[in-house]
Amino acid sequence: MERGKMAEAESLETAAEHERILREIESTDTACIGPTLRSVYDGEEHGRFMEKLETRIRNHDREIEKMCNFHYQGFVDSITELLKVRGEAQKLKNQVTDTNRKLQHEGKELVIAMEELKQCRLQQRNISATVDKLMLCLPVLEMYSKLRDQMKTKRHYPALKTLEHLEHTYLPQVSHYRFCKVMVDNIPKLREEIKDVSMSDLKDFLESIRKHSDKIGETAMKQAQQQRNLDNIILQQPRIGSKRKPKKDAYTIFDTEIGSTSPKSEQDSGILDVEDEEDDEEVPGAQDLVDFSPVYRCLHIYSVLGARETFENYYRKQRRKQARLVLQPPSNMHETLDGYRKYFNQIVGFFVVEDHILHTTQGLVNRAYIDELWEMALSKTIAALRTHSSYCSDPNLVLDLKNLIVLFADTLQVYGFPVNQLFDMLLEIRDQYSETLLKKWSGIFRNILDSDNYSPIPVTSEEIYKKVVGQFPFQDTELEKQPFPKKFPFSEFVPKVYNQIKEFIYACLKFSEDLHLSSTEVDDMIRKSTNLLLTRTLSSSLQNVIKRKNIGLTELVQIIINTTHLEKSCKYLEEFITNITNVLPETVHTTKLYGTTTFKDARHAAEEEIYTNLNQKIDQFLQLADYDWMTGDLGNKASDYLVDLIAFLRSTFAVFTHLPGKVAQTACMSACKHLATSLMQLLLEAEVRQLTLGALQQFNLDVRECEQFARSGPVPGFQEDTLQLAFIDLRQLLDLFLQWDWSTYLADYGQPTCKYLRVNPVTALTLLEKISREMKDTSRKNNMFAQFRKNERDKQKLIDTVAKQLRGLISSHHS
Repeated sequence: MERGKMAEAESLETAAEHERILREIESTDTACIGPTLRSVYDGEEHGRFMEKLETRIRNHDREIEKMCNFHYQGFVDSITELLKVRGEAQKLKNQVTDTNRKLQHEGKELVIAMEELKQCRLQQRNISATVDKLMLCLPVLEMYSKLRDQMKTKRHYPALKTLEHLEHTYLPQVSHYRFCKVMVDNIPKLREEIKDVSMSDLKDFLESIRKHSDKIGETAMKQAQQQRNLDNIILQQPRIGSKRKPKKDAYTIFDTEIGSTSPKSEQDSGILDVEDEEDDEEVPGAQDLVDFSPVYRCLHIYSVLGARETFENYYRKQRRKQARLVLQPPSNMHETLDGYRKYFNQIVGFFVVEDHILHTTQGLVNRAYIDELWEMALSKTIAALRTHSSYCSDPNLVLDLKNLIVLFADTLQVYGFPVNQLFDMLLEIRDQYSETLLKKWSGIFRNILDSDNYSPIPVTSEEIYKKVVGQFPFQDTELEKQPFPKKFPFSEFVPKVYNQIKEFIYACLKFSEDLHLSSTEVDDMIRKSTNLLLTRTLSSSLQNVIKRKNIGLTELVQIIINTTHLEKSCKYLEEFITNITNVLPETVHTTKLYGTTTFKDARHAAEEEIYTNLNQKIDQFLQLADYDWMTGDLGNKASDYLVDLIAFLRSTFAVFTHLPGKVAQTACMSACKHLATSLMQLLLEAEVRQLTLGALQQFNLDVRECEQFARSGPVPGFQEDTLQLAFIDLRQLLDLFLQWDWSTYLADYGQPTCKYLRVNPVTALTLLEKISREMKDTSRKNNMFAQFRKNERDKQKLIDTVAKQLRGLISSHHS
């Protein structure tokens, strides 16, 4: 039952659903009937639904048939009316077709015009759109074109700014165009190109700066020289109503107006050509030589590109390399001043550039970097100068080098570089300069001494007298009173040497200029150098002249006179140095001149040489002595050689009138002693085995001639018989033998009052043996009478007895 009820309920629900669907189909537009039919097919009772649908269609057909049957007559009437209307409609159609044909014919031109108008309107819209797009693209293209022009003309910094605007302002507005994408892709390449080209310009600038550093340095040093000359002029002129010209700042030497990192200009020339200026024209500033815009542009470009550190490191590395090249001196720099000048110009040019870069950029170089470079440059420069200046032997070149170093130091000091070490090194070069001066003056003195005639200067007029007195400080009232012609006591080398000493002092003073030394230091330097000149150079020259082999007594005498006057002039040299240094000689630590010692030593050497020369001359005369020691003839005059010797001595000592008295007396005494000694040696010569009393008589005549010379007083100042004492040994010996006074000699020997006190027993024995030999030889050869032989035997016995006693005296003396 329940199952039947359930089936019945389901059947009712299905019937109700079908009824709803049918109503929906009837009331719904046919276009939307699909979903309704799908719901039927989705269900399981579509067969029953079809039955219901067929039933509903039949019901509607019956209703349509009933309705048609009810309205049939009206339908027939309507059809009849429609047939009538069709004829009229055909007419109307024909009229409309004819009207349309006419209208089409008449409106054909209008249609064409309208079509053209339409096309124009379309073109107008396209043009307007194109213009709008072009208005957006044109600034981009213009900026890009401007960029290419700037790149082409090497205006890299503006090109970089244009690139920045293009990238950040213009390209974003038209980024959807293909050409913009190409531009965007090219921007990194353009940046690299700008970077590379600016670096290439910097390299060209660095290379050009390296080549032209000497020109830059030359200009800077000329400016420093002009400023120094101006300062000297201002110091010399009164300051009333005048104002000193303000000195330029060191780095305003360059004509650059630049911000901290902005580029200066658009020019890329690193060095500008400038012709040499005339001496009377203003020296061009280094700003006329250098254009630093490549450095500034490259620095700014790298800063904008974020690579400033790379640029700074590259710049400093390259400049360090260039500094090492600049500081490498040429091997032949010491040969000429131009070599040193070019070397200094390059160094100055390098540091002038670096100083300007320091003051016109922020951080490209800093003070620590500059100081490091300067320390390196200072050490290398000083080492090079020490090495090359040591090769220089010309004092003028050394002096010019000193002036150049001072100018070099002053120039760099203007730019703030410490230069104390350079001035310390100049003090070392000063010693070398003194050595070169001493060598030069050694040649000067040698020429003066070699060319001198060693004769007193003759004076024939007042003009010549004043000229000599003006050259050498000499005062002699007696000489002034003498009439012309007259003679100075000294020769020409005295005023010449005196003036050359003053010239040497001037030369020393020249080197001390601009060294920032005190007057005391300058005075000390001059005095020490002058002492070296006197004690070493002049002394050596005088000694060389004195020791010459061909030097004559006249020359030696004149040298003694000359050195005496030069010694007296030393006080005037002291005054001369005091006048030029303004340092009083009484000042503490003031060095004294050693000229007095120098001239005394030279004079003593000349005196010794006179003594030696005199003795040599005496020896030369004695070599002419030709005694016949075996002669029996008694002569009545002195030997010819001795007469000539005495005449020579008289003429020689006559020249000694201007010598100091002691010198002449010593020379005379020395000559007489040497003559006496030499005569004694002749008498006792071992080669003379025998001699006769006749030969001894001749020898006695020669000694008497010598004694006569001594008594004549060839040189004033000797006390009575003082000079004769030189021959006392010979006199007593000859008297002993010629007077045969042996008893007295032997009896008084050893007593202070002995008549023959100066006779040595050995000397007496030697001479006695020579006489004995001669007598023995004669007795053997002589065949005279017996009584003669007896006298000879007696005399021989006496000689033997005396000889025996002399030997006893000698033995007792030795014991």
